[in-house]
Amino acid sequence: MRLYVYLLEGRDWAAKDSYVKLRLGKYKSKTRVLKNNQNPFWNEEFVFRVHDLDDELVVSVYRHDDHEPGFFNVSAGELVGRVKIPVWSVATEENQNLPPTWFSVERPKSVKSNDKDCGKLLLALSLHGRARVTRADHPFFVQSSSESNNLLQRDGKGTASSPDAHASAAPSRKTLEGKPLMKTLAGRLEKFLTKKEQTSRVDNSSELCTSSDYEDSLEESPSNSSFEELIALVQSRNDNVEMPENLQSGVLLDQTYVVSPEDLNMALFAPNSEFGRNLAELQGTTDFQEEPWKLKSDGISCLRRVVSYTKAASKLVKAVKATEEQTYLKAGRNEFAVLVSVSTPDVPYGNTFKIELLYKIMPGAGLSSGEESARLVVSWAINFSQNTMMKGIIESGARQGLKESFEQFSSLLSQRFKAIRASDTLDKDQVLATLENEHQSDSELAIPYFWNLTMVSTVIIFLYVLVHIFLCEPTKPQGLEFHGLELPDSVGELITCGILVIQLERVYNMISHFVEARLRRGNDHGVKAQGEGWILTAALIEGVNLASSNQTEIPDPYVVFTCNGKTRTSSVKLQTRDPQWNEILEFDAAEDPPSVLDVEVFDFEGPFDQALSLGHAEINFLKHTAAELADLWVPLEGKLAQSSQSKLHLRIFLDNNNGVETIRDYLANLEKEVGKKLNLRSPHRNSNFQKIFGLPPEEFLVSDYSCSLKRKMPLQGRLFLSARIVGFYANLFGHKTRFFFLWEDIEDIQVLPPSLWTVGSPSLVIILHKGRGLDSRHGAKILDEEGRLHFCFHSFVSFNVASRTIMALWRTRTLEPDQKDQIAEEQLDDDGKPCLLEDTGSYLVVEDVKMTKVYTMELPMNLKSLMKMFDGGELEHRVMSKSGCLNYVTTTWEPQRSPLPNDGGWVVTEIMTLHDVPFSDHFRLQFRYQIEKSSFTHNSCKCDVYIGVMWLKNTKFEPRITRNVVGKFAHRLEEILQLVEREVLLMSQ
Repeated sequence: MRLYVYLLEGRDWAAKDSYVKLRLGKYKSKTRVLKNNQNPFWNEEFVFRVHDLDDELVVSVYRHDDHEPGFFNVSAGELVGRVKIPVWSVATEENQNLPPTWFSVERPKSVKSNDKDCGKLLLALSLHGRARVTRADHPFFVQSSSESNNLLQRDGKGTASSPDAHASAAPSRKTLEGKPLMKTLAGRLEKFLTKKEQTSRVDNSSELCTSSDYEDSLEESPSNSSFEELIALVQSRNDNVEMPENLQSGVLLDQTYVVSPEDLNMALFAPNSEFGRNLAELQGTTDFQEEPWKLKSDGISCLRRVVSYTKAASKLVKAVKATEEQTYLKAGRNEFAVLVSVSTPDVPYGNTFKIELLYKIMPGAGLSSGEESARLVVSWAINFSQNTMMKGIIESGARQGLKESFEQFSSLLSQRFKAIRASDTLDKDQVLATLENEHQSDSELAIPYFWNLTMVSTVIIFLYVLVHIFLCEPTKPQGLEFHGLELPDSVGELITCGILVIQLERVYNMISHFVEARLRRGNDHGVKAQGEGWILTAALIEGVNLASSNQTEIPDPYVVFTCNGKTRTSSVKLQTRDPQWNEILEFDAAEDPPSVLDVEVFDFEGPFDQALSLGHAEINFLKHTAAELADLWVPLEGKLAQSSQSKLHLRIFLDNNNGVETIRDYLANLEKEVGKKLNLRSPHRNSNFQKIFGLPPEEFLVSDYSCSLKRKMPLQGRLFLSARIVGFYANLFGHKTRFFFLWEDIEDIQVLPPSLWTVGSPSLVIILHKGRGLDSRHGAKILDEEGRLHFCFHSFVSFNVASRTIMALWRTRTLEPDQKDQIAEEQLDDDGKPCLLEDTGSYLVVEDVKMTKVYTMELPMNLKSLMKMFDGGELEHRVMSKSGCLNYVTTTWEPQRSPLPNDGGWVVTEIMTLHDVPFSDHFRLQFRYQIEKSSFTHNSCKCDVYIGVMWLKNTKFEPRITRNVVGKFAHRLEEILQLVEREVLLMSQ
């Protein structure tokens, strides 16, 4: 939705030199400066995108002063007054059009004056934005200052004394009044329409129709135009339009099919398409009606149509009427983008929101069979026109409904076109093999480099001189000459010698530059990576619009890649702004998965240490999918690069050639740093972790903890730790907070003592480097004076374990080996040996598991005797051996237990993972023992046993497995407690 603002003129200004600024949300605009005029006339049009009807259009009037330059030499101004107009007040007008209206400009509160008004402003507003009308064709457009004054003041005194039109809805605005004025406007509108009709009769091109919605300029296509002809017409007009970004609520479908993009577009959006009818039949849609595609002009030509249908009834919602407005945002040669706006006014709260779907059709990856492929990406968003308390429920319901609908959509489309699997696309070796055959020899590079005026002229002059020397006879020494020394005999000879020397010097520099560039081409191209682990391969294809420090010279660019402290260098391309490299650079295998790849382009000027940077970029592997990295255009940063819009074309592949063993080895080495046992998380846990933060599939979870994020108010959530990131996620009544940053972004980690604000818990403060982690600033507690973000976490269940893990992961990723050893020595135990704790991250995962009380027993022993069963001592081994456990082994660990109030007992939590049983990877068991002093007998205790089952994966056998597991373990725990009672009594006797 767009808001069109027509700023016509001002009257009775308090400033002679003035200009106007307009702001709506985050969008701003500005008029030109008018001098020596207290009744300025602008007649300018502005367009703003509207996201919320509660936003206000703020029109501010400034006094211009040439003697007060602002930042960057932009003239500053003094605020005279402003007008605020709510967008919803325009929406309530007839046809959502506000005719030319006088608004009183109010002084700011900071200016003390008895008269609040400091002039008037004539504005016309229109809210629609489906199509755009040029200013000259608009009925509110004023042709000239004199004509405007005649129009507004004819047969009356103007509107300076007219009353406020909408005093209750908006700031005071004066409306035009008087029948003569309305007649004049009606006459001008009729004259405008008549003129357009006459023009359309003469012109045999497409007809321009003006409706009551004045901002829509509809260009009707001839009745005999086919859909293919309309698409071709749009392609010819707006082929340079960029592909829009995905909508903010997420991606519903991302799949590649064996079909050309043009055929896929025809199948989805052609009139009366077979796929549309089959989909409507599959989903139970009735009353399906679609209007023909129509060509509209909205700055750029686009196609539009309206589709209406009745959606089938569901379990929660009855059958409702739905209307779709489909618009082609892009129709290129192989790329199409269609925006679909869906309105369902009959559903509950249906008038408060609209669903938007964006279909993007792009060329897919090449196939080994040589067939064409098309990639279809469908994203969605929900736009609320009114605030409602049911917003979270509406979003959740819309997400679930769209997910189910597009599962059917994807299934039906896969039946018609074959869906491509990852194995069908060109693999890494095939892509890189094509690059290895595209290199030029030194002779091929030398010919264009040396074929220039300097080299040609020097060769000609040199040959000319040599021929002259050969033809001349030796002369006798003259003047100061002697045998062996020949001097120029005239000024002409002296000049000729100087020119020849200068030319030869230039040629010598060119030759030495070329030779040194070829010798320093970097031996990194073609060198294969060594070792096992994470291997990074960067294919440097080409560069576009590379800048130069000297505008009169052409750069000699080369590229340096840096990852995990290692560098790779490309060859030097001489005298080109659009170099073609086609080089493959591989990094040796690393144990740690890389997070970022730094790319910097230099201009070769001899030795590499004298090179000048032409631009740089940072590629974050966590923010790109493997498909995006396989064909990536990287815009370069820096003054020179941004001014020239420099880009690099790369193909990046990140592979793990050792499979899951690389992750196991990484965790094993990390255990030494962490000081605790680390277990490989289940695929289900890793998948959920990747979905929460939108991470690539190679990212694996190391540990996670329940904690609170300290901001203005504490926010309870979970802190996730992986090999490359620190992430936080919270879901409070549907309001989700999520962010993550890299370990390399962290500058320092501090531990703060307990305080009242952290409810007696120590705090862990993570400080990032300056300018890093800006995407996560909404979760930061403060931004210090040095520009560093501070994140504060507290209320960990086990603060020591969490802090040790975080510190160890950080120094593993960022610190040098000698620094790691120094910190490790500081964290050794008192006996000088590091303690290895069992992984306690798993029990945190099952905090919300439903626990069932299965057994209660009174034991004739004190608390201390019973707690020996949980300390890994002789009693525990004897009891477990007699209960049927073979090869029972324990490690030295501290059980997860918490005391009851007033030293009344303990609560012990245990986690059990079963192996080699059906569906063992689908669930885990949690046991809780609540041990307290008996209230009936002295020197005895009471033990309550609870059992819970946490499901990691869904299965239809959940009720049966839960019932069997709880029943069998209830009986087993009863036997174990009876054995404990017997053994303790025998020991006491």
